[in-house]
Amino acid sequence: MAYLLDANVFIQAKNLHYGLDFCPAFWDWLIVQNAAGQVYSIERVEDEIEAGADELAAWAAKRGAGLFLKPDAAILPALTKVSTWVTGQSYEPAAINTFLQVADYYLVAHALAHGQTMVTHEKASTSTKKIKIPEPCIGLGIKCMTPFEMLRKERARFVLEHRQ
Repeated sequence: MAYLLDANVFIQAKNLHYGLDFCPAFWDWLIVQNAAGQVYSIERVEDEIEAGADELAAWAAKRGAGLFLKPDAAILPALTKVSTWVTGQSYEPAAINTFLQVADYYLVAHALAHGQTMVTHEKASTSTKKIKIPEPCIGLGIKCMTPFEMLRKERARFVLEHRQ
């Protein structure tokens, strides 16, 4: 199963649970899983990360197109399906317009087109003012989970070295 990571996975990992300075194993795990064809994100997420101009941006810049996939022809029909689903719901026009302009729209379409599992910290909501990633995923039959669920499912282990 291949996973597609939302920007908040990277940003919250850096800011909270897996800081680049104290938990390099998480970041190494992402690199290894990416090389194995299991973990990806998209170019628009990389753009969001690079806007932070911090150590995460520097880390992301080293990963490039191998981790942050460029749009391909397969996502074109998926973009249409996602926008049709979103506009067919009861979201406010401003929520729809915002969603269709941000990375989330392209993430969901990419996951749909390539059969990937979405990974995000976002939770579904009943609000009509903002579209959260899990909502179109549920509506379009895309598997969606938290980063912690992904790590458990993949049996990631971040074990301290034994030092003598």
